[in-house]
Amino acid sequence: MPAARESLLEAAYAALTRRPWSAVRMVDVAAAAGVSRQTLYNEFGSKDGLARALLRREADGYLAGVERALATAPGTREKLTAAAEWTTALARENALVRAMLTGCWSERLPAPALTAVPSASALPAQRRADGPLPSPGDFVTLVRDRAVAALTGPGGHHRTQQEADDLARSCELAVRLALSCVAAPPGEGGVADLVRGALHAV
Repeated sequence: MPAARESLLEAAYAALTRRPWSAVRMVDVAAAAGVSRQTLYNEFGSKDGLARALLRREADGYLAGVERALATAPGTREKLTAAAEWTTALARENALVRAMLTGCWSERLPAPALTAVPSASALPAQRRADGPLPSPGDFVTLVRDRAVAALTGPGGHHRTQQEADDLARSCELAVRLALSCVAAPPGEGGVADLVRGALHAV
């Protein structure tokens, strides 16, 4: 039931903005989503399963935003700058994304293990939530690879190995600058000036 699942995740996220995860009750999440508590348990299995699914949704939303930023900006430097700005902007407003990108989890947040967990559930979505969650290092790789793909286009341009390696390094540099700005917000000019300056130097 995709609609109920999304409603439950929205309700869980809303509850987390008001109180620590330890104080979020499954019965309240179910009531806010307009479904029974049994439906909630059928969908996620446990509170930990709900937390894992919520983190997966937020990670997917962040990566989808990266892809939009890369697709809409015009040139190489602009694409990487747009992805970096999206990263810092979303991390400012979304504590779950900020924690996933930095690895710094406050006591207010759920912090399930990043490794996969065993599941006997037959629900494909549940198995997906039981899979491994991305670490900060995984996000670097995921965003870098998306940036490389966006800059080389479908099928990729014909490049020398050196050019391909240089592009991947530039993309990773932009990602790592963005993540550093999540952990330690930059001054005037923000992440955009840092990324543009670094890429100009490269």
